[in-house]
Amino acid sequence: MYRQKQRTIMTVAAAALVPLAAACGGEHAAGGSTSADGEAQEVTGVHWAIDSVTTGGERRQVPQGAHLTLTADGTAEGSYGCNDFHAKASVDGGRVRLSDARSTEIACVGRSADLEKSLARALTAGPLTAKADHGRLTLTTAGGDTVRLSERRDAPLHGTTWTVTSPGTAGRAHLVFDRSAGNTATVTGRLGCNRVTARATVGDGRITLGPATTTRMMCEDSLMDAEKRLTGLFDQRIEYRIDQRTLTLTSANGETVRAVAER
Repeated sequence: MYRQKQRTIMTVAAAALVPLAAACGGEHAAGGSTSADGEAQEVTGVHWAIDSVTTGGERRQVPQGAHLTLTADGTAEGSYGCNDFHAKASVDGGRVRLSDARSTEIACVGRSADLEKSLARALTAGPLTAKADHGRLTLTTAGGDTVRLSERRDAPLHGTTWTVTSPGTAGRAHLVFDRSAGNTATVTGRLGCNRVTARATVGDGRITLGPATTTRMMCEDSLMDAEKRLTGLFDQRIEYRIDQRTLTLTSANGETVRAVAER
């Protein structure tokens, strides 16, 4: 999951996360905990979006895309918002330990390196006490710093505005699938320059797109090139996959388009 622009790898200190414990201090099981109302809360296998980090009494919002996932097969992976990290993880007796953690080290345009460092220090300051309750998770260091996270589920295909990220259109291309009846839908949106409408049938991880009806505007060459690639998805059956808030569309000839769900 490391980025292609990765320059170097840095090893960060191993971290230990205390299990999600019940308000009364009782443990539920490795990979989960009990909330204040006694409901079991899963920890492993959950895509936790990192919302904020509080250090030295100052709470700061974390860039969109920051996340942490602890898997049942002994790994932990995530992102500080720009740089990705990966580690070994062990769950034993209600404790989760991260070791051999590594992170990419990219100079990210428009992202705060200081904020990423603060988040990395908080996550590796273990042991961290943890509290989970109804899809929210709070990790607290011994010094009182906190990282707040929330459970992120897959966005629905229908009714979501999917902003195209690849090919690049500077955020000007998007698609919306509106369910008509059963597994049929109407696709509307913008291809970067022109508007588009088509019929679609959705099922079993595939979308059969009908011919595209578009407006006839002319724009700058870069937008028209991206629009040509997007138009090529129509009038055929394509595969689709949703991973959290990312939609991947793949045509029969291997052409791939990616889009993200608007918040």
